[in-house]
Amino acid sequence: MAVLVVQVLGLVLGALAWSLESTCTNSKRWKVHSHMEAVVTSSSQFEGLWMTCATNSMGAIQCQRFKTVLGLPGYIQACRALMIIALLLGLFSMVLSILGLKCTKLGSTSPEAKGKLALTAGILFILSGLCTLSAVSWYAARVVQEFYDPFFGGTKFELGAGLYLGWAAAALAILGGGMLCSSCKTSTSGSPRGNYTYNYTATAQDQKIYRTPPSSAAGSSKAYV
Repeated sequence: MAVLVVQVLGLVLGALAWSLESTCTNSKRWKVHSHMEAVVTSSSQFEGLWMTCATNSMGAIQCQRFKTVLGLPGYIQACRALMIIALLLGLFSMVLSILGLKCTKLGSTSPEAKGKLALTAGILFILSGLCTLSAVSWYAARVVQEFYDPFFGGTKFELGAGLYLGWAAAALAILGGGMLCSSCKTSTSGSPRGNYTYNYTATAQDQKIYRTPPSSAAGSSKAYV
């Protein structure tokens, strides 16, 4: 029962992590424009992996997708690929973890096979979390580097909410994957616990034959070896 609770909790954390990863991938606020040196703060600018957006003084938001893919910086392309891989790994791991639950009936699947499915799902969840962690950390490092670079002539940005969603998703995915991996204890094969088998061969000295002679008149009996 305890193993099933751990598996279900790991699956729930993994599903929540996948949802946060999807939200993080589609988020438009991976970095936001810094108003440190601006006088008017009524307008802002923010960017994600797929588009850049800006708000005017009236509060209207205008977004525009990046017009090129090959012309983007290399770290943005790499972060896109890592987030897509993380989503695919998370999707596969959710399917495998459902099939690996102890309460799931899948034909005549043995407990050992279910344990292997749960272990595989846990490893995929951990890999998904690591991909997300790598993407958001790499992106954040570039934003911080450009912000503190005195020779950077472009617009300076700060960390956006999308990065924090990615860090939360990575933590939940790694935690859920670890719980699934720790719950893959398969039952040991062989004789069940408490039943013991002894291989005993009696020697010639231990082989004793007891015979009971017919009853005597006095009603007493004797045993001879």
